[in-house]
Parts: sequence; structure tokens; C-alpha cells
Amino acid sequence: MTDTFIPYARQSLTEDDIAAVVDVLRGNWLTQGPNIVAFEEAVATRVGADFAVAVATGTAALHCACYAAGVGPGDNIITSPITFAASGNCALYLGADVKFVDIRPDTYCFDPEKLEAAITPETRAIVPIDYTGQPCDIDPINEIAKRHGIAVIQDSAHALGAEYKSSPVGALSDMSIFSFHPVKHIAMGEGGLVATNDEELAARIRLFRTHGISNEPSMMQLQDQAADRASDKTRDMNGPEKAPWYYEMQALGFNYRITDIQCALGTSQLKKLDKFLQRRREIASAYNDAFSQSPLLTIPFQEADRQSAWHLYMLRLNLDKMTKTRRQVFDDLRSSGIGVHVHYIPVHLLPYYRDRYGHDRGDFPEAESYYDSALTIPMFPAMTDDEVDRVISTVIEVVG
Repeated sequence: MTDTFIPYARQSLTEDDIAAVVDVLRGNWLTQGPNIVAFEEAVATRVGADFAVAVATGTAALHCACYAAGVGPGDNIITSPITFAASGNCALYLGADVKFVDIRPDTYCFDPEKLEAAITPETRAIVPIDYTGQPCDIDPINEIAKRHGIAVIQDSAHALGAEYKSSPVGALSDMSIFSFHPVKHIAMGEGGLVATNDEELAARIRLFRTHGISNEPSMMQLQDQAADRASDKTRDMNGPEKAPWYYEMQALGFNYRITDIQCALGTSQLKKLDKFLQRRREIASAYNDAFSQSPLLTIPFQEADRQSAWHLYMLRLNLDKMTKTRRQVFDDLRSSGIGVHVHYIPVHLLPYYRDRYGHDRGDFPEAESYYDSALTIPMFPAMTDDEVDRVISTVIEVVG
């Protein structure tokens, strides 16, 4: 390997981020404290949502959203084959099934023109992906979902800061989920969030996040027990108010809580989001200018009515014009210190999904064609201009 290795993605942390975490470590609340609410409110404001519920991971956010939408045994959800496995697994966790709709050949997002044919009476939710940071075709998806009475859970793990028709991604569907893994737009180590304008959905997610347990007085189901008035004697002696220690488990939830440590870091990172997005767009512009000149490469297509958050920069190799395979290009770039990757292996071709549903090559041809030629190249805000130039020159040299 030559020169310094450039990963495909990496967090960008500064001293103020570290100071924010240290302040929490020196305080009284490491978890279940005020930093969580502050972070939720900051994200809700940023994405234009009325409510935001922070959870442990992006996968947890998907699981919570499916639960809130009422997904359960006998149901199915519909998602894209070009995504991380969690976009489908979230339904499986609840006893439901997963169906796929093929992608558009240009944006690589879920194709709404193929959606209606996939809907069945058992379809409870649609989970479109804002793939690479470009918002999906959410208006036609919402329209179809509304006609069928189906919830839309927008998987916006790639799209914090993206815009669709001048509106921020985050409040464009019933629920939107975000991820705060270190390779994403803001880093919290791990973390996720569900944004919604529906107060009832937000309450269901909060309940599911904490074992299905609530201590909110207004939510108590057993009023006498809550007030410690279960016996004739205590009913006469105690008032109707909930006892301070009392809580109720009202559903089978999970421990998906996030910590104040993570949320303090997230709040600090969120203040830099605009700067991070600007740098990602600068890098994407440089890549587009350079790679569009090569007949061996296809650059990402961007719809004019949306602004990508550029989580990933995906090249397609025009393999029919090349003497190398994708694997040879990948290995040569890795050997040259360029941390390329491939996002993603189509979910329907993963062994678990093949075994469960009998999927095989040919089921979703656009997704498979995309995967066969896709290559992720480095994209993160801390990249220097020299690193960007090095990626460009090395990619062009290696592909021939």
C-alpha cells in the first residue's frame, strides 16, 4: 500500500465536541437526562418535524418506527433491495415479512412506478430509502400510500440535511429515521432518531424505546394501582395522584435508550452540519467534473428538484468498455491507498433472504445491474483538496 490510506468515510471531531462530552462526564446525568431532550429538540427544529425521539442506533429507529406503525405478524412492508439489511430486518423483528420494489436506474432510489403492483392487503408500511443522501420520490410514494391506508417510513439514514422541493427531509412522511454512526453526517459513536409530526406515533416510539414502560401520569392504565389505592384502606387514605415510584409496563418494548454522552456530542456536531454539507457538495462537484470526462465511468444523477446530502459518492463502472473487472479495480485502488467500498449488496441476494423467500438473481434486475458495477469512493468533510485530487487521479489511472 502506498501513501496514507484514505477511508471511504470518517467522523470529523474537534475540541468543542470533546468538551461537550467531557461536560456531561463531569455532570450528574450520564443517561436519561436533559441532553437527550435538547438533542431531540434541536434535530426536530432542523428537519422541520414536531417531534423527534432519539434511540440507540439507526436500526433501533427503524424497529421503533415499524412498531409505531402497527407492523406485526401477518403484515408485510415494502422497501428497496439497495439498502442496508436493517431496512428490511426491522419488519422481521416484529414477525412481519419483507417485499422489495426495484430501483430507478438513474437515482438508484425505490421506483414509485413499480410500487402499486407490490402492495397487498397485508402491506402495513412502505420504507423508501433516501439512497446516498438524495431524497426518494416521496410525493408519489405518499400519494400511493394514502390511497391504500399504508404508513410511510422514510429511511433517511443517508439524508440528514437533504432537501426535497426546498423542504428539509425529516417531516415529509409519517415518520423519517436518521442514523448517527461515525460515517454519517453527524457522529455520535452510535445513535438513531425518529422524526414525525404525529404525537401519538412519537408516544408509541418513546414507550417502545424504554422496555414498553411508562411513568407518565397521563398514560397510566391502572389508576388506583398507580395511586397506591389498590386496597379499600389505601383508597380512602391516599389521593388519586400517581405515586412517585410507580410505573407501568404497557407493551413489550426494548432497551433502545440513548445516553446523554452521545446526545451532547450529537448536539455539538449538529451545529456544524451546514459546514459538513457544504464540504461534501464541494467534493461531489470536484468528482463530477473529473469523472464525467471518462467514458469508463458514470457519475451519480441528481434530480433538479432535490438537494442531496451526499452521504455516499457512487461511481458506476462501464464494465462493457473496460478490460478490468470491478474486483480488479477495487483491489488496485485499495492497494493504492484509496479506501473504496461497495454499497450495497442487494438485500434479496443475502443468504438469509434467499433462504427465507427463495430470491435469486433476476428478481430485481435494476438493483442487480447497479450492484454489479457500483463502486463507493471516499467522501467525508475532513478530506483535504490534496486527498480529493489523489482519489481522482488514482481512480482515472486504475480504471484505464
